[in-house]
Amino acid sequence: MSAHPGGPATAAPGPRHGRRRMVRTVTVVASCLAVLAAAVVVGVRALGREPAVTLLANWTGGDERHFREAVIEPFERKYGVRVDYQGSNAESQVLGADVEAGTPPDVVVLTGPGELAEYARLKHLVPLDDLVRREDFGPSWSTPLADGHVYWFPLKADVKSIVWYPAGLGERELRQAARRPDAWCVGMGSGATSGWPGTDWIEDILLQRHGPAVYERWARGDLSWRSPQVRSAWTAWRDLVGAGGDPDLVRRALKTPYQSASDPVTAHPRGCTLEHQASFIRDRPAWRQADGRYISSAELILGASAPRAWEVSGDLVTLLHDTPQARKLIRYLASADAQRAWAEGESGFSVHAGLPPAADGSGWHRSLARALRDERTAHCFDASDAMPPAVRDAFAEAAIEFLAHPGRLDRLLRSLDALGRTRGLTWLPSVCDRT
Repeated sequence: MSAHPGGPATAAPGPRHGRRRMVRTVTVVASCLAVLAAAVVVGVRALGREPAVTLLANWTGGDERHFREAVIEPFERKYGVRVDYQGSNAESQVLGADVEAGTPPDVVVLTGPGELAEYARLKHLVPLDDLVRREDFGPSWSTPLADGHVYWFPLKADVKSIVWYPAGLGERELRQAARRPDAWCVGMGSGATSGWPGTDWIEDILLQRHGPAVYERWARGDLSWRSPQVRSAWTAWRDLVGAGGDPDLVRRALKTPYQSASDPVTAHPRGCTLEHQASFIRDRPAWRQADGRYISSAELILGASAPRAWEVSGDLVTLLHDTPQARKLIRYLASADAQRAWAEGESGFSVHAGLPPAADGSGWHRSLARALRDERTAHCFDASDAMPPAVRDAFAEAAIEFLAHPGRLDRLLRSLDALGRTRGLTWLPSVCDRT
């Protein structure tokens, strides 16, 4: 599952009943805020002051400032179209309430293609076939659905199959650290979406050990959660990070927001040393100070014998309200100019075919940009983000519970299997660009 960089994080609670109360509370508060936002939109429209185009995304703080300055403002100047931008860390709840109220934003940027596929099935999304060229983005980024239409494309991409470590750490030290649970920087907290750092680990272990074909079967709902391949990914994660082991270590992982997991890297004496996290985490102060370097996770995961593949994620643009102004914004966001503007300054990566991989910037940024375009390796979208929202959320909760109580794995996997067989769920036909 992808994060919402730029916004505040709430720590993941410990006991299961506490988590459920927290999730209910966060959901209720987010829903109330979403209803209020929808009411404001209705009021503005009633007064005849509707913005030319409305845009909802999860970027807040510094990410929002960069998006406004690098992408939105040039669009407004060029086309004379005003953009009413709303950034929210409870984006899914806000969007759900807006759609239910009949006041959806014109354009949305979401990290989950599984969630978007459900909106497409319910006819809330507008096909982008005449607005976006499929050949500009690879198949793992803009997958046609069962009806043959494409409904989204990536504005920003990230790599997830990597482990960060501080500059100066030798290869021998790096591999020794990978065998010590206390060397891993783990933070499971992310507000209502707590638990996704654990799902990223499990997904990546499965991909590196068993390859894209097995990974895709699982992400499409065609491979049981209790299969030997999936089960072994959970137990490998357990052994790496010490799930169910040192109570202090587990408690710290459960209570730490994902943004703060790397803080001990620059402590004196140094705390944890390694972090399995997406490329966007390199912008955190600790990794900047430590001059963070990365290594492919396949090189540190025991039993990773499959050909190297990359797990990736993206911020996906989609259209809900078809207006001339919204169509202009969609075309602009899919253009090489807008993609280049967002990617500049090491703020992210573009996979637009019309842009070469980053030629400027630091070595780590250039090499990851090349990895996203490497035609010799498979690129598979974050599996939990590609799953139906109910399965995605249950997976994240199960990762939290497993970290504290690994002995409950059988029950957790049975529950996920049962949920995955629920009728009416929307599964993506593909998540990898090659298998």
